[in-house]
Amino acid sequence: METNVVNGIKTSLNNHQVQKLRAQAQDLEGVFLNLLTKEMFATAKSENGFGGGFGEDTWRSMQAEQLANTMAQNGGLGIADQILGDMIALQEANQSTTMRSSGVYR
Repeated sequence: METNVVNGIKTSLNNHQVQKLRAQAQDLEGVFLNLLTKEMFATAKSENGFGGGFGEDTWRSMQAEQLANTMAQNGGLGIADQILGDMIALQEANQSTTMRSSGVYR
């Protein structure tokens, strides 16, 4: 079995599995950052904006989402890196349990 090192953690997962977990961790961080930026924009005054209303609320929501996703893809707050190790450990534990169990029931 091949061993990789990801963020200082030895893993038997292949590169494709690690990249998939990394993308999921970044998505989770993006969701968190989205909530954070929406709250930030909720307190922003619309004096220099479009005058408020439904259109501005919709635009701010999309802006918050795009800003959060860009932040997460470019390193974010480091949440994705921190939870990636736990996700790898859970994936490996799941694989070892699946390999050991037999039949339909675990």
